[in-house]
Amino acid sequence: MPTTTAPRQTLIDLETQFWQAMVDENVGAATDLLAEPAMMVSSHGALKFDRAMYGKMAQEGPMVVTAFEFSDMQVEFPTDAMGILTYRVKQGVAPRDDKAKTTEQVMHDSSTWIQADGRWQCVMHTETPVDDSMKLPTKH
Repeated sequence: MPTTTAPRQTLIDLETQFWQAMVDENVGAATDLLAEPAMMVSSHGALKFDRAMYGKMAQEGPMVVTAFEFSDMQVEFPTDAMGILTYRVKQGVAPRDDKAKTTEQVMHDSSTWIQADGRWQCVMHTETPVDDSMKLPTKH
């Protein structure tokens, strides 16, 4: 299915809004972008959660996101109502109580968005730490 510019940019914009909501610690803006339930896979494991549980994690977790920068963004639409983003993200993270101790992480992320109730919602997010020693060959 061809990827059109408008839906592609819409999903990139929504992904950016979600990340900015994390930086701003705007839990309401972040939860508004989530499907319910949603799922996540990270180095901490696999988790299925509702908006209330996400809000609790976002407000009480020991670490916060302080900055982000996307690169290598790819978007595919398996159906008209589903979009998948994959990208590399350089993110700043810090202890909630000491943002001066920000450290940088580089991750490979993916998000799956579905169109439901007339709007796009993130239903699945994954993140994997980058290991450049295991870099896959690129298409030529």
